[in-house]
Amino acid sequence: MTPTDRGPLAGRLLLVVFMVLTVIPFVTLFSTALQPAGSIPTGVSWPSDPQWGNFADAWRLANLTPLIKSSLLIVLGVVPASLVLATLAGYGLASLRIPFGNAIFVVFLLGLTIPFESLITPLYYQVEALGLLNTRWALILPLIALYMPFGVFWMRAHFLTVPPELSEAAYIDGAGPWRAFRHIHLPLARPALSSLAILLFLWTWNQFILAFVMVDDPLKRTMAGALGAFQGRYGTDIVLLSAGALLIMAPTVLVFVIFQRQFSQALLQGAVKG
Repeated sequence: MTPTDRGPLAGRLLLVVFMVLTVIPFVTLFSTALQPAGSIPTGVSWPSDPQWGNFADAWRLANLTPLIKSSLLIVLGVVPASLVLATLAGYGLASLRIPFGNAIFVVFLLGLTIPFESLITPLYYQVEALGLLNTRWALILPLIALYMPFGVFWMRAHFLTVPPELSEAAYIDGAGPWRAFRHIHLPLARPALSSLAILLFLWTWNQFILAFVMVDDPLKRTMAGALGAFQGRYGTDIVLLSAGALLIMAPTVLVFVIFQRQFSQALLQGAVKG
């Protein structure tokens, strides 16, 4: 085997190792969820009599039906607004001559460096002053703001890869910045928008800390917030806890599997153009 052949082989082996390390926790969780309720599993083993009813019990005990509706409402409030604001800001900072544009972009970059946990306390008092505690707006509005630094950075990076000749040709034909954005830049940004929407959905659906701090009513939290409440009440029942965790993770896994091609396309597009 030549040295040139060892490189691709080593890369494939490394990918296999990472894949196995990623799958093992899910297999362990799944096998645990099928054990008899109340038992204490000691390892990864397929039960002789799988208890599929554990998933129904976990769904009922965690009261997941209203929590799915709550999570969907929060996602519908966060993701579209974040996409619109991040796209407009990214386009303006990348393609338009905005006064102090570089300074504004540096401010967004600084937002990426701030630990999320350090903002919980000031956010709590600000939301309390607005009278929004224990409402879904207490999650929607802060999440939109918290996602802006990454969203603007992501979309600006995409718009910088668009050849300036396209905008110049549009301006020669009489199109202004808004028409050039709608008819040229926005259609080209679909892969970047799709991948950003997937990330925002995953982050919102899995939001845990903010849901616990801002919302007292468990039925107004996200699905991940339901896992915390489920663990608090039924933490000794590892089997039901595992079943509940799988039910909560299922929508995010499904979304990623369905849209993984769009996500990969956006990453490859940036790699080729960059």
